[in-house]
Amino acid sequence: MTTDPLSWLVSLEGVPSGLAAARDSIDVVLRDRGLRRTSPETTAESLLRGAHASAVLEGSVSSVAQVRAGEGDALARDAVRLSSELLSLVPTLRLAPLQALARLHALAAGSTLPAEELGRPRDAAAADRLRGLADLLTSSADSPGLLVAAVVHADLATSTPFASHNGLVARAAERLVLVARGVDEKSLIVPEAAHLALREQYESNLRGYATGGDSGVHSWLLYVIEAYATAAEASPLRRDAEG
Repeated sequence: MTTDPLSWLVSLEGVPSGLAAARDSIDVVLRDRGLRRTSPETTAESLLRGAHASAVLEGSVSSVAQVRAGEGDALARDAVRLSSELLSLVPTLRLAPLQALARLHALAAGSTLPAEELGRPRDAAAADRLRGLADLLTSSADSPGLLVAAVVHADLATSTPFASHNGLVARAAERLVLVARGVDEKSLIVPEAAHLALREQYESNLRGYATGGDSGVHSWLLYVIEAYATAAEASPLRRDAEG
């Protein structure tokens, strides 16, 4: 009998086949380009596109051109600062996930909150929620990486454990899990851009996750399956192939 706390989600209607199809969509993009080397610049472009999209979802009004030129608003700068150190946290996420989540918040909110609030939960209930999420990350080794990333994202976004920047942290954590679980080791797909492109569905399904019980979780997973296919299409690799 499995002790993986997410195992029940894999049996929900449409989830196993949907996750497999989403993974195939991602693998097609990555494998098709696997015949040639991808550069650090491609990863950097993916991270930048993701930072811009995440910032817009958080309320930024900066364009991707402004973000690329370092001229974005405060939220865009926060998102870029977070993305610039994101991949360095992969080993920390694997070994000390609670520390990794705290670091994500410290990076995102470093220009806004006082030092004593960076990486710290809002209250005791938020601290318990973060510990539970960290435990989930260490005990869900048998679950598909896409599933784990989706749950981590939604849990952080809806529980809002930090004093600010929870959306940025949630979307960064999603990308980090995808890298750490081997779905997208070079971080070349852009899930944040997919959530922006599907914004109405994204926000609606997050609300459902927060208030809809098991059915809300199920609907969120079905949404994310669609979003991950869109994230693959948003990869800079697609642009390189077309250009």
